[in-house]
Amino acid sequence: MSISIVLPIRKGSQRVKNKNIRPFSKDGKSLTELKIIELLKIKEVDEIVVTSNYDEAIEQIEAIAKNDPRVKIDRRPEHLCTPTTNVKELIEYMPTITTGEHILWLHVTSPFVKAEDYQQGIKKYFEALEEGRDSIMSVTEIKQFLWSDREKKIINANSSIESKWVQTQDLEPLYEINHAFYINSRENYLNTSDRIGSNPYLYVLKGSKVIDIDWEEDFELASKIFNI
Repeated sequence: MSISIVLPIRKGSQRVKNKNIRPFSKDGKSLTELKIIELLKIKEVDEIVVTSNYDEAIEQIEAIAKNDPRVKIDRRPEHLCTPTTNVKELIEYMPTITTGEHILWLHVTSPFVKAEDYQQGIKKYFEALEEGRDSIMSVTEIKQFLWSDREKKIINANSSIESKWVQTQDLEPLYEINHAFYINSRENYLNTSDRIGSNPYLYVLKGSKVIDIDWEEDFELASKIFNI
């Protein structure tokens, strides 16, 4: 089963200036450099497609990847690199730049997710297919009291229990999509225009692995944790 990694990197982050290429680790490596170093360790994949309009990020990747034939650079069209780009259009673009039967979509902004995590995710994906699932996505499990102001109630408490203030362990777990990675088949991409299928396996990440850098405060805190 051939697998393509796709790594989208867009120029012009509005919330965190130059977040993909500025120094993140104490030795001066950027999020982009750290991620490509991890991806090159993964032997299970057939190609690593970096789709970007960011020359500086591409230069960093080419300097590290050097002659690894699996690494391919896609100069993504500018209309697919704007803050207002429709995600559905980007999803539909991915099968056009990859060749694998399965697509692993990930981001540089999850710096604590390492090669072994992606490898375990790939392994679990194929196991999940045998179990009747059709895709996989990384999530953060939330088992806290969650209130819906619209419904005026705790939405994850068992309504059959007399008190809404149940033991925390009795709450229904809910899951936040943390965007560390998605794995889906090319067939699903083409048929549903989505990066997950209708019955995804939820791959739970914990601790620092759930950190997704979206704001300047995220970048600064994650960098401090990374460099401890």
